[in-house]
Amino acid sequence: MERQLLIRDVYAREILDPAGNLTIETEVLAGEDAVGRASAPSGVFFGRYDTKGPREEGGPGAERYCQEQRSRDQHRRDQCCRDRGVREAAENINSRLADEIIGINVFCQDEIDRILTRAQRNTDKNNLETNALLSISVAAARAACMALKLPLYRYLGGIQAVKMPAPVMNIINSGPRGNDTAGIRRFLIVPAGESVPFCEQLRMCAGVYRSVETVLRERGYPAAVGEDGAFITEAAETGDVLRILRDAAERLGYRMGRELSFALSAETSGIYDPQQAYIPDHGKNRPKTAEEMIKYYEDLSAEFPVCSIADPLDREDWKGWQMLTERIGSRVQLAGGALFDADAERIRKGSRLGAANAVLIRLDRIPTLTEVVKVVRTAQEAGYRVALTCCPGETEDVFAADIAAALGIGQIWTGAPCHSEQTAKYNRLLRIGETLWRPGAEKALCGGKGQKDIDR
Repeated sequence: MERQLLIRDVYAREILDPAGNLTIETEVLAGEDAVGRASAPSGVFFGRYDTKGPREEGGPGAERYCQEQRSRDQHRRDQCCRDRGVREAAENINSRLADEIIGINVFCQDEIDRILTRAQRNTDKNNLETNALLSISVAAARAACMALKLPLYRYLGGIQAVKMPAPVMNIINSGPRGNDTAGIRRFLIVPAGESVPFCEQLRMCAGVYRSVETVLRERGYPAAVGEDGAFITEAAETGDVLRILRDAAERLGYRMGRELSFALSAETSGIYDPQQAYIPDHGKNRPKTAEEMIKYYEDLSAEFPVCSIADPLDREDWKGWQMLTERIGSRVQLAGGALFDADAERIRKGSRLGAANAVLIRLDRIPTLTEVVKVVRTAQEAGYRVALTCCPGETEDVFAADIAAALGIGQIWTGAPCHSEQTAKYNRLLRIGETLWRPGAEKALCGGKGQKDIDR
C-alpha cells in the first residue's frame, strides 16, 4: 500500500551564497514535522582576487582604467537585475507554485516534478529559474527522507546506491591573460584505482593541492585562488602547468600516471568561429582547424598522463568530436558538458555518431530530480561514463554529493578543498563512504565508525 504524507507548506527565501550573491533556499513541510530544505546555486562566478589598483586620470593605463570602470558599472547593473530576478523567483514560488504543490503526496516525486517542469515551460528558461525549481524538487525529496528516516542518497538510489564517485579535483586555473592552451582553463588531478576508498583518494588530492601552493611560490608565481578555490597562474604553456602539478605530486611520493593522472577542462565554445575554426585566446594566437586542435590534444596526451579532457571541441563541431573520439577515445576520457548540455536527445545523438565517451553534467542545467535521473540513466544506457561537476555560485548545500552516490556516477568535479561550499560536499561524501565501503575497511583506513547517516 502506498504511503501517504501530504505537503502542507512550501516557502522560498532569499539567502547568500559564499560570495555574497543572492540565491534561493526552499523549505517543504510534509505532514506535521517532516521538513526538507535545499538551496540553489546562484549561477554566477565572481573572482575573490583583485590585483587592480587605482590609476590617475590621464596617466599611464588611463584608457584601460576607463574600460575597467565601464565593465564594473555594467557589472553593477547586471547584479541589480539579477538580485531583482532572485526576489521575483522567490515571490513566484511563494505566491503561485506553492499552491500547486500543497496537497500533493510528498512521496510522489514524479508528480511534484511534473508540476515544476510544466511551470518552467511557462517561463523563460534560464539558470536562475532552473535553479529555483531544483531547490523545490530537492527540498520535497528531503522532506520524504525525513519522514522515512533515510539519507537522500539511499532514498534516490535504493539498494543500487553502492558506488562512490572518484573526486576529480580542480587545482590550477589559467589566469585572465590565458596561455597557449587552446581554450584550456582548468587543470585537475584524478586519483587512479577503483579499489582505493574515497577517503584515501580525497587525501591524495588534498595533499597535492597543498603541495602546489609551495611549488608556485618557489617558482615566483602568486598563490591567489579563484572562486572555486583553485590557484591562478600565468604560466605561459600548458606543459608548464602540468609540470607544476607533477612536481607537487612527486614531492609527496605519488607517481603521475599510476596513483594520479591529469584532467583538463577547456572552454572551446568561447573560441569557436564556424567560419574561421578555433581562435585561441581571443585572437592572440592564429586560428586552428579542428584537425590541428585534435593533433594538439593527441600530442598533449602522449607527453603527459592526461586521462580526461572536458569540452575539447565546440558543441556544434560534431564531426570534430567524432574524429577526436576515434583517435584518442580509447585511452582518454572525452567528456561532453556543453556538447550535451544535460539534454537526453543530444546524448542519444552523440551515441549514434560516436562522439565523446563521457557526459559531464551540471545540475543547474536541470530543473528537477526526476530529470536528473533521466539524463544520467540515458547517458549510462548509451554507454557513456558520467561525471557531475560543480555549478557556478555553489552554496554549502551537499545534495550533489548524495545524487552522485545514489546514481552510481563515476566522478564528481566539485572544486578545490579550499572554500566551505567545496569542502562541505567532500565531507558529505566521506560520511556516505562510511556506509558504502566494506564493513570494517573504511573504519580501518579512515577512522570512521560506520554509523548510518541520516541526511537532515
